[in-house]
Amino acid sequence: TTTKRQKLSGPLVFNAKTAELMSHHQVEVNQSYPKEGWVEEDPKEIIQSVYECIERTCEKLHQLKIDISNIKAVGVTNQRETTLVWDKETGEPLYNAIGGFFIHLGEQVSLFALSVVWLDLRTQSTVEGLINKTPGQNKNHLKHKTGLPISTYFSAVKLRWLLDNVDEVRQAVLSERAMFGTVDSWIIWCLTGGRNGGVHCTDVTNASRTMLFNIHTMDWDPELCRYFDVPMEILPKVRSSSEIYGWMKSSSLTGIPISGCLGDQSAALVGQMCFKEGQAKNTYGTGCFLLKNTGTKGSVAIAGAVVRWLKDNMGIVQSSSEIETLAAAAGSSYGCYFVPAFSGLYAPYWEPSARGIICGLTQFTNRNHLAFAALEAVCFQTREILEAMNQDSGVPLTMLQVDGGMTSNRLLMQLQADILCMSVVRPTMSETTALGAAMAAGAAEGVEVWNLNPDHLPHITSEKYIPQINCDESEFRFARWKKAVQRKMNGAPWGVPPTSPPIRADP
Repeated sequence: TTTKRQKLSGPLVFNAKTAELMSHHQVEVNQSYPKEGWVEEDPKEIIQSVYECIERTCEKLHQLKIDISNIKAVGVTNQRETTLVWDKETGEPLYNAIGGFFIHLGEQVSLFALSVVWLDLRTQSTVEGLINKTPGQNKNHLKHKTGLPISTYFSAVKLRWLLDNVDEVRQAVLSERAMFGTVDSWIIWCLTGGRNGGVHCTDVTNASRTMLFNIHTMDWDPELCRYFDVPMEILPKVRSSSEIYGWMKSSSLTGIPISGCLGDQSAALVGQMCFKEGQAKNTYGTGCFLLKNTGTKGSVAIAGAVVRWLKDNMGIVQSSSEIETLAAAAGSSYGCYFVPAFSGLYAPYWEPSARGIICGLTQFTNRNHLAFAALEAVCFQTREILEAMNQDSGVPLTMLQVDGGMTSNRLLMQLQADILCMSVVRPTMSETTALGAAMAAGAAEGVEVWNLNPDHLPHITSEKYIPQINCDESEFRFARWKKAVQRKMNGAPWGVPPTSPPIRADP
């Protein structure tokens, strides 16, 4: 078993009138890799880190002479697909969380936001078995109800794996002691009392990523549950994303309502204030997640994770920030293209068996070119999803709003504008996921300290990146990227690399 420390973006506290970030705290949690493709977290360590973050953040507020009685509500946000099962009588987890993890908290609205990594591939054989029993072995067989393909990505197949492979889970289900949830459910249950009356719930944005939720009826679907052979009684109650679910039962925030819950990418859409049809945002974190205000979403498995791979696995960079320096020194990938399909390819391909490839290497290629190619890969994947969204929605995007840790990389943001041939706008306050959960918590009935009417939204300062190359060059580079993807998927020919680096047009 390999173990790594994962830094958590801890509790963030926002002012409900100005959206100003008042305070935050970070901790680290162990992330284990028992086998290749497996990613796990200890649920007890997760909840302990939550309590630690709450207390440290309250201490920081006290140092800032901010009275914690001004905290009016708590919101939760999490990476959605990670799966947990626990014993409702003992409060003990029955297995590690299948996935991985990071955190956030929120003055006047307090936010706790938790995110858990979803890059776990142990369910590949489970997925294959489920697809094989569909008519025509069609991975989109359930899409008319779920909006999702059958994939290792989503919670139902992880839960099916637990039921098939973990005796403690199976026995708890038979004795009616088991509770299933994504990380939001585990956190809310624990914070509201656990085995002493804890609230077992989730919200629609998290439920929609399980493959057990009918996106038309907006509730758990009996037919889907039968298909995955999942007992409905272990599922959390589905609630809206903005209402009072319960009250904090311990910690310095005892008595504060928990009134916001969104999956991280939906929270970021709210935090970016994309309330108009056709507005979209892209979050650059471990993966890339592009959401458009039509209910459309696309996921890129590997984004920030490719930088971590270059650092931890290859030793090409010593720190994540160094990749921008190396890539800028190259100014081009010099015909090198990187498809970082470490966990398969997600949207628009949904091909879990795909693996990474680097094409176009020459004697001239060095680590600077690889760094540049890695950043370009993130941008190419975003463009692929954006084009699919534009086709599905019929509403072409003219500007992309961005957030997430990688947006501090200015070269990446400029590359994204160049490759999309459109402007990219980054808010100077990058914690929009946490902000979105805080807004939902503050807007809930019974709290009402945050007005989501567009006329009352706070102004968020931002910086804008404008394309600096011509669209022909962008199209050329994107076409080469797609050749690299197809080479990996079906052996399409690669061809000869260009004889010189692409020439940038004048701004």
